[in-house]
Amino acid sequence: MDLDFTSEQNLLRETARGLCEKHAPLEVVRELEDDASGHAVALWKQLGTLGLIGLRLPEQYGGSAQGMLEAAILYEEFGRVLAPTPHLGSAILSGGAIVEAGTDVQKDRWLPRIASGEAILAPAWLEPRGGFDPLGVQLEAKPVDGGFSLSGVKSHVAFAGVADRLVVVARTGSSDEVIDLFIVDPNAAGIHCTQRKTMASDAQFEVRFEGVRVPESDRIGAAGTGWATWTSVLHDGAVLLSAQAIGGAGRALEMTIVYAKERHQFGKPLGAFQSLAHYLADASTAIDGGRTLVHEAAWARDAGRSITRLAPMAKLFACKTYRETTKAAQQIHGGMGFSVECDIQLYFRRAKQLQISWWDSHYCEELIAADVLDGDGPPDLRPAPV
Repeated sequence: MDLDFTSEQNLLRETARGLCEKHAPLEVVRELEDDASGHAVALWKQLGTLGLIGLRLPEQYGGSAQGMLEAAILYEEFGRVLAPTPHLGSAILSGGAIVEAGTDVQKDRWLPRIASGEAILAPAWLEPRGGFDPLGVQLEAKPVDGGFSLSGVKSHVAFAGVADRLVVVARTGSSDEVIDLFIVDPNAAGIHCTQRKTMASDAQFEVRFEGVRVPESDRIGAAGTGWATWTSVLHDGAVLLSAQAIGGAGRALEMTIVYAKERHQFGKPLGAFQSLAHYLADASTAIDGGRTLVHEAAWARDAGRSITRLAPMAKLFACKTYRETTKAAQQIHGGMGFSVECDIQLYFRRAKQLQISWWDSHYCEELIAADVLDGDGPPDLRPAPV
Protein backbone atom coordinates (compact mmCIF):
# COMPACT_ATOMS: atom_id res chain seq x y z
CA MET A 1 0.00 0.00 0.00
CA ASP A 2 1.69 3.16 -1.26
CA LEU A 3 0.28 6.38 0.18
CA ASP A 4 2.90 8.64 -1.39
CA PHE A 5 2.03 11.12 -4.10
CA THR A 6 3.86 11.24 -7.41
CA SER A 7 6.18 14.10 -8.24
CA GLU A 8 3.52 15.48 -10.62
CA GLN A 9 0.91 15.41 -7.87
CA ASN A 10 3.25 17.14 -5.44
CA LEU A 11 3.92 19.80 -8.08
CA LEU A 12 0.18 20.26 -8.52
CA ARG A 13 -0.19 20.83 -4.77
CA GLU A 14 2.65 23.35 -4.70
CA THR A 15 1.20 25.20 -7.69
CA ALA A 16 -2.32 25.27 -6.26
CA ARG A 17 -1.09 26.40 -2.85
CA GLY A 18 0.96 29.19 -4.35
CA LEU A 19 -1.96 30.43 -6.45
CA CYS A 20 -4.40 30.32 -3.57
CA GLU A 21 -2.09 32.07 -1.13
CA LYS A 22 -1.29 34.79 -3.66
CA HIS A 23 -4.73 35.46 -5.13
CA ALA A 24 -7.10 34.40 -2.33
CA PRO A 25 -5.50 35.18 1.05
CA LEU A 26 -7.82 35.67 4.01
CA GLU A 27 -7.86 39.41 3.32
CA VAL A 28 -9.61 38.68 0.02
CA VAL A 29 -11.95 36.21 1.74
CA ARG A 30 -12.96 38.94 4.18
CA GLU A 31 -13.51 41.46 1.38
CA LEU A 32 -15.82 39.05 -0.44
CA GLU A 33 -18.03 38.22 2.53
CA ASP A 34 -21.66 38.91 1.52
CA ASP A 35 -20.45 40.20 -1.85
CA ALA A 36 -22.92 39.44 -4.67
CA SER A 37 -20.21 38.09 -6.99
CA GLY A 38 -18.67 36.03 -4.21
CA HIS A 39 -15.54 34.85 -6.01
CA ALA A 40 -11.93 35.93 -6.30
CA VAL A 41 -11.67 37.02 -9.93
CA ALA A 42 -7.85 37.02 -10.01
CA LEU A 43 -7.72 33.46 -8.69
CA TRP A 44 -10.37 32.33 -11.18
CA LYS A 45 -8.42 33.76 -14.10
CA GLN A 46 -5.21 32.07 -12.99
CA LEU A 47 -6.96 28.74 -12.47
CA GLY A 48 -8.26 28.98 -16.03
CA THR A 49 -4.90 29.95 -17.47
CA LEU A 50 -3.18 26.97 -15.84
CA GLY A 51 -5.89 24.50 -16.84
CA LEU A 52 -7.04 23.90 -13.26
CA ILE A 53 -10.69 24.81 -13.84
CA GLY A 54 -10.98 22.07 -16.43
CA LEU A 55 -8.92 19.63 -14.39
CA ARG A 56 -11.62 16.93 -14.64
CA LEU A 57 -12.95 17.80 -18.11
CA PRO A 58 -11.96 15.95 -21.32
CA GLU A 59 -8.95 17.18 -23.24
CA GLN A 60 -10.91 17.54 -26.49
CA TYR A 61 -12.91 20.33 -24.83
CA GLY A 62 -9.93 22.15 -23.35
CA GLY A 63 -9.76 20.22 -20.09
CA SER A 64 -6.86 18.34 -18.52
CA ALA A 65 -8.62 14.97 -18.05
CA GLN A 66 -6.98 14.50 -14.66
CA GLY A 67 -8.12 12.02 -12.04
CA MET A 68 -10.23 12.52 -8.96
CA LEU A 69 -7.15 12.27 -6.75
CA GLU A 70 -5.60 15.26 -8.51
CA ALA A 71 -8.87 17.15 -8.06
CA ALA A 72 -8.89 16.23 -4.36
CA ILE A 73 -5.40 17.71 -4.01
CA LEU A 74 -6.66 20.95 -5.56
CA TYR A 75 -9.69 21.04 -3.26
CA GLU A 76 -7.59 20.50 -0.15
CA GLU A 77 -5.76 23.67 -1.11
CA PHE A 78 -9.06 25.47 -1.70
CA GLY A 79 -10.07 24.44 1.81
CA ARG A 80 -6.84 25.67 3.38
CA VAL A 81 -7.44 29.26 2.28
CA LEU A 82 -11.27 29.19 2.15
CA ALA A 83 -10.94 29.97 -1.55
CA PRO A 84 -14.09 31.75 -2.79
CA THR A 85 -14.55 30.08 -6.17
CA PRO A 86 -17.43 28.65 -8.24
CA HIS A 87 -15.27 25.70 -9.29
CA LEU A 88 -17.46 22.97 -7.77
CA GLY A 89 -20.76 24.11 -9.21
CA SER A 90 -19.41 25.06 -12.62
CA ALA A 91 -16.59 22.65 -13.50
CA ILE A 92 -17.47 19.59 -11.41
CA LEU A 93 -21.27 19.43 -11.14
CA SER A 94 -22.54 21.35 -14.18
CA GLY A 95 -19.60 20.43 -16.40
CA GLY A 96 -19.73 16.85 -15.18
CA ALA A 97 -23.43 16.57 -16.00
CA ILE A 98 -22.85 17.85 -19.53
CA VAL A 99 -19.93 15.44 -20.02
CA GLU A 100 -22.02 12.52 -18.78
CA ALA A 101 -25.31 13.18 -20.54
CA GLY A 102 -25.11 16.27 -22.72
CA THR A 103 -25.51 16.37 -26.47
CA ASP A 104 -22.55 16.99 -28.76
CA VAL A 105 -23.86 20.51 -29.37
CA GLN A 106 -24.05 21.20 -25.62
CA LYS A 107 -20.57 19.81 -25.08
CA ASP A 108 -19.07 21.83 -27.92
CA ARG A 109 -20.79 25.00 -26.78
CA TRP A 110 -20.22 24.88 -23.03
CA LEU A 111 -17.35 22.63 -22.00
CA PRO A 112 -14.52 24.69 -23.58
CA ARG A 113 -15.94 27.85 -21.99
CA ILE A 114 -16.31 26.15 -18.61
CA ALA A 115 -12.76 24.78 -18.79
CA SER A 116 -11.26 28.19 -19.56
CA GLY A 117 -13.35 29.99 -16.95
CA GLU A 118 -15.00 32.14 -19.59
CA ALA A 119 -18.41 30.80 -18.57
CA ILE A 120 -19.70 29.98 -15.10
CA LEU A 121 -22.60 27.54 -14.70
CA ALA A 122 -24.45 27.32 -11.39
CA PRO A 123 -26.59 24.35 -10.33
CA ALA A 124 -30.09 25.19 -9.08
CA TRP A 125 -31.16 22.11 -7.11
CA LEU A 126 -32.44 22.54 -3.56
CA GLU A 127 -35.82 24.03 -2.77
CA PRO A 128 -37.43 25.65 0.28
CA ARG A 129 -38.68 22.94 2.64
CA GLY A 130 -37.37 20.30 0.25
CA GLY A 131 -34.94 17.53 1.11
CA PHE A 132 -31.93 16.07 -0.65
CA ASP A 133 -33.80 13.13 -2.20
CA PRO A 134 -35.73 13.28 -5.50
CA LEU A 135 -38.97 14.13 -3.69
CA GLY A 136 -37.35 17.42 -2.70
CA VAL A 137 -37.49 18.50 -6.36
CA GLN A 138 -40.88 20.09 -6.95
CA LEU A 139 -40.05 22.85 -9.43
CA GLU A 140 -42.15 21.80 -12.40
CA ALA A 141 -41.16 21.71 -16.05
CA LYS A 142 -44.37 21.55 -18.12
CA PRO A 143 -44.14 20.59 -21.78
CA VAL A 144 -45.02 23.43 -24.16
CA ASP A 145 -44.52 23.84 -27.90
CA GLY A 146 -40.87 23.17 -28.65
CA GLY A 147 -39.76 22.96 -25.05
CA PHE A 148 -40.78 23.45 -21.43
CA SER A 149 -42.14 26.05 -19.04
CA LEU A 150 -40.43 26.14 -15.61
CA SER A 151 -42.22 27.31 -12.48
CA GLY A 152 -41.08 27.08 -8.88
CA VAL A 153 -38.40 28.26 -6.45
CA LYS A 154 -34.80 27.19 -5.92
CA SER A 155 -32.79 28.11 -2.84
CA HIS A 156 -29.09 28.00 -1.96
CA VAL A 157 -28.07 28.64 -5.56
CA ALA A 158 -24.39 29.49 -5.19
CA PHE A 159 -22.89 32.12 -7.51
CA ALA A 160 -26.16 32.73 -9.35
CA GLY A 161 -25.19 36.41 -9.45
CA VAL A 162 -22.29 35.74 -11.83
CA ALA A 163 -23.61 32.65 -13.61
CA ASP A 164 -23.86 32.64 -17.39
CA ARG A 165 -26.28 29.75 -17.15
CA LEU A 166 -28.15 27.83 -14.46
CA VAL A 167 -28.37 24.05 -14.52
CA VAL A 168 -31.86 23.54 -13.15
CA VAL A 169 -33.05 20.27 -11.62
CA ALA A 170 -36.76 20.12 -12.47
CA ARG A 171 -39.62 17.65 -12.17
CA THR A 172 -41.12 16.43 -15.45
CA GLY A 173 -43.36 13.65 -14.16
CA SER A 174 -45.24 12.42 -11.11
CA SER A 175 -43.02 9.42 -10.35
CA ASP A 176 -40.28 9.99 -7.78
CA GLU A 177 -37.28 10.13 -10.10
CA VAL A 178 -38.86 11.51 -13.30
CA ILE A 179 -36.60 14.54 -13.22
CA ASP A 180 -34.62 16.38 -15.85
CA LEU A 181 -31.75 18.85 -16.02
CA PHE A 182 -32.07 22.05 -18.04
CA ILE A 183 -29.56 24.71 -19.08
CA VAL A 184 -31.32 28.01 -18.37
CA ASP A 185 -30.32 31.61 -19.03
CA PRO A 186 -30.53 33.46 -15.67
CA ASN A 187 -31.55 36.61 -17.56
CA ALA A 188 -34.55 34.95 -19.20
CA ALA A 189 -38.00 36.43 -18.69
CA GLY A 190 -39.67 35.14 -15.54
CA ILE A 191 -36.50 34.61 -13.46
CA HIS A 192 -36.02 36.62 -10.27
CA CYS A 193 -32.83 36.28 -8.16
CA THR A 194 -32.52 37.45 -4.56
CA GLN A 195 -29.31 37.16 -2.55
CA ARG A 196 -29.65 35.49 0.83
CA LYS A 197 -27.36 35.91 3.82
CA THR A 198 -25.63 32.74 4.98
CA MET A 199 -23.54 31.50 7.87
CA ALA A 200 -20.44 31.51 5.68
CA SER A 201 -21.26 34.93 4.17
CA ASP A 202 -20.90 33.46 0.68
CA ALA A 203 -22.88 34.31 -2.45
CA GLN A 204 -26.10 32.27 -2.36
CA PHE A 205 -29.37 33.19 -3.99
CA GLU A 206 -33.01 32.30 -4.05
CA VAL A 207 -34.15 31.99 -7.66
CA ARG A 208 -37.82 32.16 -8.63
CA PHE A 209 -39.05 30.75 -11.94
CA GLU A 210 -42.36 32.06 -13.24
CA GLY A 211 -43.22 30.35 -16.51
CA VAL A 212 -39.64 30.44 -17.79
CA ARG A 213 -39.46 29.03 -21.32
CA VAL A 214 -36.66 26.57 -22.10
CA PRO A 215 -36.21 24.90 -25.50
CA GLU A 216 -36.01 21.13 -25.79
CA SER A 217 -32.41 21.49 -27.02
CA ASP A 218 -31.38 22.76 -23.57
CA ARG A 219 -32.40 19.61 -21.74
CA ILE A 220 -29.36 17.58 -20.61
CA GLY A 221 -29.78 13.89 -21.41
CA ALA A 222 -32.76 11.75 -22.35
CA ALA A 223 -36.18 12.43 -20.87
CA GLY A 224 -36.50 11.42 -17.22
CA THR A 225 -32.80 10.62 -16.70
CA GLY A 226 -31.82 13.82 -14.94
CA TRP A 227 -31.85 12.44 -11.41
CA ALA A 228 -29.48 9.59 -12.29
CA THR A 229 -27.07 12.08 -13.89
CA TRP A 230 -27.35 14.49 -10.98
CA THR A 231 -26.76 11.74 -8.40
CA SER A 232 -23.66 10.60 -10.27
CA VAL A 233 -22.03 14.02 -10.36
CA LEU A 234 -23.04 14.69 -6.74
CA HIS A 235 -20.96 11.70 -5.64
CA ASP A 236 -17.94 13.29 -7.31
CA GLY A 237 -18.81 16.59 -5.67
CA ALA A 238 -19.10 14.95 -2.24
CA VAL A 239 -15.58 13.55 -2.52
CA LEU A 240 -14.17 16.97 -3.38
CA LEU A 241 -16.15 18.75 -0.68
CA SER A 242 -14.65 16.23 1.73
CA ALA A 243 -11.18 17.15 0.51
CA GLN A 244 -12.04 20.82 0.98
CA ALA A 245 -13.19 20.11 4.54
CA ILE A 246 -9.99 18.25 5.40
CA GLY A 247 -7.90 21.07 3.93
CA GLY A 248 -9.76 23.59 6.06
CA ALA A 249 -9.52 21.45 9.18
CA GLY A 250 -5.78 20.98 8.67
CA ARG A 251 -5.18 24.71 8.32
CA ALA A 252 -7.36 25.52 11.35
CA LEU A 253 -5.32 23.06 13.40
CA GLU A 254 -2.03 24.60 12.22
CA MET A 255 -3.24 28.08 13.22
CA THR A 256 -4.35 26.83 16.63
CA ILE A 257 -1.08 25.01 17.31
CA VAL A 258 0.82 28.24 16.65
CA TYR A 259 -1.50 30.13 18.99
CA ALA A 260 -1.25 27.43 21.70
CA LYS A 261 2.55 27.75 21.64
CA GLU A 262 2.64 31.54 21.66
CA ARG A 263 -0.15 32.37 24.11
CA HIS A 264 0.90 32.02 27.73
CA GLN A 265 -1.32 31.63 30.77
CA PHE A 266 -0.23 31.05 34.38
CA GLY A 267 3.39 31.23 33.29
CA LYS A 268 3.32 28.60 30.54
CA PRO A 269 2.02 28.18 26.98
CA LEU A 270 -1.55 26.99 26.49
CA GLY A 271 -0.29 23.87 24.76
CA ALA A 272 1.36 22.77 27.98
CA PHE A 273 -2.05 22.23 29.60
CA GLN A 274 -2.97 18.59 29.20
CA SER A 275 -6.66 19.07 28.45
CA LEU A 276 -5.91 21.53 25.64
CA ALA A 277 -3.13 19.34 24.28
CA HIS A 278 -5.60 16.46 24.08
CA TYR A 279 -7.95 18.57 21.95
CA LEU A 280 -5.11 19.09 19.50
CA ALA A 281 -4.12 15.42 19.57
CA ASP A 282 -7.69 14.30 18.88
CA ALA A 283 -8.00 16.78 16.02
CA SER A 284 -4.73 15.66 14.46
CA THR A 285 -5.80 12.02 14.62
CA ALA A 286 -9.20 12.70 13.08
CA ILE A 287 -7.74 14.84 10.29
CA ASP A 288 -5.23 12.15 9.33
CA GLY A 289 -7.98 9.54 9.31
CA GLY A 290 -10.30 11.77 7.31
CA ARG A 291 -7.61 12.58 4.77
CA THR A 292 -6.97 8.87 4.20
CA LEU A 293 -10.69 8.25 3.70
CA VAL A 294 -10.93 11.10 1.20
CA HIS A 295 -7.95 9.82 -0.74
CA GLU A 296 -9.39 6.31 -0.72
CA ALA A 297 -12.67 7.60 -2.18
CA ALA A 298 -10.81 9.56 -4.85
CA TRP A 299 -8.61 6.56 -5.67
CA ALA A 300 -11.65 4.28 -5.94
CA ARG A 301 -13.30 6.70 -8.37
CA ASP A 302 -10.18 6.75 -10.54
CA ALA A 303 -9.96 2.96 -10.42
CA GLY A 304 -13.51 2.63 -11.70
CA ARG A 305 -14.83 1.27 -8.42
CA SER A 306 -18.11 2.24 -6.83
CA ILE A 307 -18.09 5.26 -4.52
CA THR A 308 -21.74 4.87 -3.58
CA ARG A 309 -20.69 4.27 0.01
CA LEU A 310 -17.29 5.95 0.08
CA ALA A 311 -18.47 9.37 -1.11
CA PRO A 312 -21.06 9.94 1.65
CA MET A 313 -18.71 8.33 4.19
CA ALA A 314 -15.98 10.80 3.27
CA LYS A 315 -18.41 13.75 3.33
CA LEU A 316 -19.85 12.70 6.70
CA PHE A 317 -16.51 12.09 8.41
CA ALA A 318 -14.52 14.95 6.89
CA CYS A 319 -17.17 17.56 7.61
CA LYS A 320 -17.65 16.29 11.16
CA THR A 321 -13.88 16.46 11.63
CA TYR A 322 -13.80 20.01 10.26
CA ARG A 323 -16.62 21.04 12.56
CA GLU A 324 -15.09 19.45 15.67
CA THR A 325 -11.62 20.78 14.90
CA THR A 326 -12.79 24.36 14.50
CA LYS A 327 -14.95 24.07 17.61
CA ALA A 328 -11.91 23.02 19.64
CA ALA A 329 -9.89 25.78 17.96
CA GLN A 330 -12.46 28.36 19.04
CA GLN A 331 -12.31 27.12 22.61
CA ILE A 332 -8.53 27.26 22.71
CA HIS A 333 -8.55 30.78 21.30
CA GLY A 334 -11.03 31.74 24.00
CA GLY A 335 -13.39 34.68 23.67
CA MET A 336 -11.10 36.33 21.14
CA GLY A 337 -11.79 33.46 18.76
CA PHE A 338 -15.36 34.63 18.27
CA SER A 339 -14.39 38.20 17.38
CA VAL A 340 -14.62 39.36 13.78
CA GLU A 341 -10.92 40.28 13.81
CA CYS A 342 -9.82 36.69 14.56
CA ASP A 343 -9.22 34.47 11.55
CA ILE A 344 -10.30 31.22 13.20
CA GLN A 345 -13.97 32.26 13.18
CA LEU A 346 -13.83 32.33 9.37
CA TYR A 347 -13.08 28.60 9.42
CA PHE A 348 -15.55 27.91 12.25
CA ARG A 349 -18.48 29.39 10.31
CA ARG A 350 -17.58 27.73 7.03
CA ALA A 351 -17.09 24.35 8.69
CA LYS A 352 -20.69 24.30 9.87
CA GLN A 353 -22.10 25.49 6.57
CA LEU A 354 -20.11 22.91 4.63
CA GLN A 355 -21.43 20.21 6.95
CA ILE A 356 -25.05 21.04 6.10
CA SER A 357 -24.53 21.88 2.41
CA TRP A 358 -25.17 19.71 -0.65
CA TRP A 359 -25.66 16.55 1.49
CA ASP A 360 -26.08 17.10 5.22
CA SER A 361 -24.94 14.60 7.86
CA HIS A 362 -28.34 12.95 8.19
CA TYR A 363 -28.66 12.30 4.46
CA CYS A 364 -25.08 11.00 4.28
CA GLU A 365 -25.95 8.54 7.05
CA GLU A 366 -29.05 7.41 5.13
CA LEU A 367 -27.01 6.85 1.97
CA ILE A 368 -24.38 4.86 3.85
CA ALA A 369 -26.96 2.80 5.73
CA ALA A 370 -28.84 2.01 2.53
CA ASP A 371 -25.67 0.74 0.87
CA VAL A 372 -24.60 -1.20 3.95
CA LEU A 373 -27.99 -2.89 4.34
CA ASP A 374 -29.00 -3.68 0.79
CA GLY A 375 -27.00 -1.72 -1.75
CA ASP A 376 -30.21 -0.59 -3.46
CA GLY A 377 -29.91 3.11 -2.70
CA PRO A 378 -31.54 5.23 -0.01
CA PRO A 379 -34.67 3.78 1.61
CA ASP A 380 -38.11 5.29 1.06
CA LEU A 381 -38.49 7.45 4.16
CA ARG A 382 -42.02 8.63 3.41
CA PRO A 383 -44.64 7.70 6.00
CA ALA A 384 -46.83 4.75 5.14
CA PRO A 385 -50.27 5.70 3.78
CA VAL A 386 -53.05 5.67 6.35
